[in-house]
Amino acid sequence: MAERVIPLVDERAASRPAIVPPSPQTPTGLLQDQWGRPLRDLRISVTDRCNFRCNYCMPKEVFDKNYQYLPHSSLLSFEEITRLARLFAAHGVRKIRLTGGEPLLRKNIEALIEQLAALRTPDGQPLELTLTTNATLLARKARALKSAGLNRVTVSLDGLDDAVFRRMNDVDFPVADVLAGIEAAQAAGLTGLKVNMVVKRGTNDDQILPMARYFRGTGVTLRFIEYMDVGATNGWRMDEVLPSDEVIARLRAELPLIALAPRTVGETAVRWGYAGVDGLHDPALGEVGVISSVSHAFCGDCNRARLSTEGQLYLCLFASQGWDLRSLLRSGANDAEIASAIAPIWQQRDDRYSQLRSEMPPDATPAHTGRRIEMSYIGG
Repeated sequence: MAERVIPLVDERAASRPAIVPPSPQTPTGLLQDQWGRPLRDLRISVTDRCNFRCNYCMPKEVFDKNYQYLPHSSLLSFEEITRLARLFAAHGVRKIRLTGGEPLLRKNIEALIEQLAALRTPDGQPLELTLTTNATLLARKARALKSAGLNRVTVSLDGLDDAVFRRMNDVDFPVADVLAGIEAAQAAGLTGLKVNMVVKRGTNDDQILPMARYFRGTGVTLRFIEYMDVGATNGWRMDEVLPSDEVIARLRAELPLIALAPRTVGETAVRWGYAGVDGLHDPALGEVGVISSVSHAFCGDCNRARLSTEGQLYLCLFASQGWDLRSLLRSGANDAEIASAIAPIWQQRDDRYSQLRSEMPPDATPAHTGRRIEMSYIGG
């Protein structure tokens, strides 16, 4: 087995200036990149801090007590986030996902959600507003999140076995408290809950069936995510990836599944519905999903941009550089100028890392000009 090497280089600051073009570009909601992909989904990291130390995201070897987090003055304020979100909505964004780190660690996050919930698309529709969390604070915040206007929550949970889960979060946090957070979210009226499980071969793949059994018929959609080569600190190896095809095969050996069509263009998960006694999908039993960015690239219709907690815009989860929108915000630029600067950034986008990687031999990766940004910095 290959030795695990964790680089200690901090490249959060790697970014390019966002330039206001000489001719303004009025938002039309129809932006497309070099591959014809529209801008529809904006993922906003609201903090670089997390109270878990999952080894595939924020391993203790790097994120220890001496790690220097961003000072509060570097973070975008709620007003700055909302201003940018409004401009992105004008360019075509319909969905916003709040991420981290752990987004519920950001003080008064409900106030930001309330501001974002008031935004509208050019045709007057509210944005879909979601949040991804490890659920450590969800039980106490669920009702406030719902009242503020949050539509849906996605919870990260990598196993039901308490020993496995405590080992993976590496801070000895119990499964029972995560499950209590999920129940609180459902009781608060947050519908369409999803649970994301990152699967690592030899670490927690024995939890696939227990997780499926537990959430089947509960109204919660379980999604299995292939362990990805995001960032540089997680010591990723191809032999720890369990392909989604194998996940589905394990599930189908016990639980009959029916392939389901995607709900929207650009959806990351491939959907499978639980079959009833008649062999057809039974909506009461729910569904599972698999996210296969390693074994089955879905770059072709990726419509997501990511905004870091300090206002750097990234066009791919595997990017090595972003564009500095914070400096533009704080320079006194008006909305028209900022919107005009955002447009060409997306229009010149040609990122398709996972697709290129899938065309190469195993364990090879596409060449990069710099170290990939950490998932904990721009969210999943």
